Amino acid sequence: MKTNYIFITGGVVSSLGKGITAASIASVLESRKLNVTIMKLDPYINVDPGTINPIQHGEVFVTEDGSETDLDLGHYERFIRKKMTRHNNFTTGSIYSEVLQKERKGDYLGSTIQVIPHITNAIKKRILQGSKKSRISIIEIGGTVGDIESLPFLEAIRQMSNDINKKHIFYIHLTLVPYISVSKEIKTKPTQHSVKELLSIGIQPDMLICRSEFPVPKNEKEKIALFCNIPIKAVISLQDLDSIYQIPKLLKLEGVDKYICNYFRIKAPEADLSEWDTVIYEESHTNNIITIGIIGKYIELPDAYKSVIEALKHAGLKTSTMVKIQLIDAQKIENNKGIDLLNNLDGILIPGGFGKRGIEGKMMSIKYAREKKIPYFGICLGMHLAIIEFFRNVIGIKETNSTEFDPKCQYPIIDIISNNKNNKNLKATKKNKKEIPIGGTLRLGSKTCILDKNSLVEKLYGKNIIIERYRHRYEVNHQLLDQINISELKITGRSKKNQLAEIIELNNHPWFIACQFHPEFTSTPRESHPLFIDFIKASIKFQKTNNNINIKNN
Repeated sequence: MKTNYIFITGGVVSSLGKGITAASIASVLESRKLNVTIMKLDPYINVDPGTINPIQHGEVFVTEDGSETDLDLGHYERFIRKKMTRHNNFTTGSIYSEVLQKERKGDYLGSTIQVIPHITNAIKKRILQGSKKSRISIIEIGGTVGDIESLPFLEAIRQMSNDINKKHIFYIHLTLVPYISVSKEIKTKPTQHSVKELLSIGIQPDMLICRSEFPVPKNEKEKIALFCNIPIKAVISLQDLDSIYQIPKLLKLEGVDKYICNYFRIKAPEADLSEWDTVIYEESHTNNIITIGIIGKYIELPDAYKSVIEALKHAGLKTSTMVKIQLIDAQKIENNKGIDLLNNLDGILIPGGFGKRGIEGKMMSIKYAREKKIPYFGICLGMHLAIIEFFRNVIGIKETNSTEFDPKCQYPIIDIISNNKNNKNLKATKKNKKEIPIGGTLRLGSKTCILDKNSLVEKLYGKNIIIERYRHRYEVNHQLLDQINISELKITGRSKKNQLAEIIELNNHPWFIACQFHPEFTSTPRESHPLFIDFIKASIKFQKTNNNINIKNN
């Protein structure tokens, strides 16, 4: 079986939604029973996004095999059923790193190393490797045409039309067709110039997807087709929609999947989008409205918590609930004046994160949720802080902390994973965390977790052995597990060899669960995650109970 390649480039401006578009096209093609995969090629010099500040680049999405990847891979997994791996995302930095390592070993036999052919050959090799066993491979090129960083990628995909045969290569260009409100006109000139720039690189697009505020009229489509030298059927209008999950249906109505299948001469059944029809129906039919507060420190960019936000919305779909997300800066809570920000929340969630900034504000939020009986969901860092808060304010050990925030703390309830295995005393490790490399040193990917029988989490999952995805460097001090279980704070999930605490529950609370793993990475609009679903159910119950109490008091 020959693999067919679809390359998606962007023009005019960034943030047009290439990732969502790529995922939506893949979803429609997958619904035609085709084996589809998606790749993301990022032009930045970082080896991977693992060390990039989320405010700059959004969240880091973790794959099953433990790769730290671009957030677009989260979109891919939410739209298609195939799981992403380390082969589905690579950067300019990783390519140059690989080529330079080979050069140092003498693999190039003394040749002068150049962008062409050495860098472009490495890019093509990665594309071929990531596309194996797929009938169609969709490759999204990060950035926009004209960016100096993207040129090696664009040159590589240009070469592939000669290497493989153009009949197995399809180029899609995503552009902006702006609406000028003053003149009430849709302008096609930016698209024409973007295509001209792409042509100067040697790539003639086979399809144009035109992002616009409103549907692109037929006259403008004809104009774009004429000036850009493509059939009018290949000019696709993609206007703004209320929901990203409506995009697959729109693309099908525009004939995208049919055009692509005809181009590749693939015979496949008609696209069955009934599952997406169900998702759209669930979005538009809700009986409840609740507000969930996400307490974090990267709130300037909501994409920093993209998977968490989407997972909450997915749970809303399955509970007929509109979930309003309130991003709250943890630092604003630390001065006590900001605690009022939590007053009208129906649930509190603290997601994963790194570093000391905002920690005290997050623990104040946990204390507030614990005492006010508000549903609390802690993820990764949110579990660490829940344990620290409990030890400080319930057990009374005020010196409890994590060595991430205080390397010399007297009672390191949270410590580097490798230290926890041997640290038998409640004494701070002498390991200097600055000696530990930042990139590529986390516990990553899918791991097995064993759930306690008769625990709430076992009931929610419907089984006692689960597999979830992790991304962390610090863990609960292994020697304190028994001490924690003496109290009402119970460890109800453990690692396969019983060395690490993975889930905690608070018994005397309506809903207080925190986990070391990241359940948001496996939530999809078609199949929401059980922990998120029950968290939303608990938040609905809290809201209704709280409203009844207020009515009685009034």
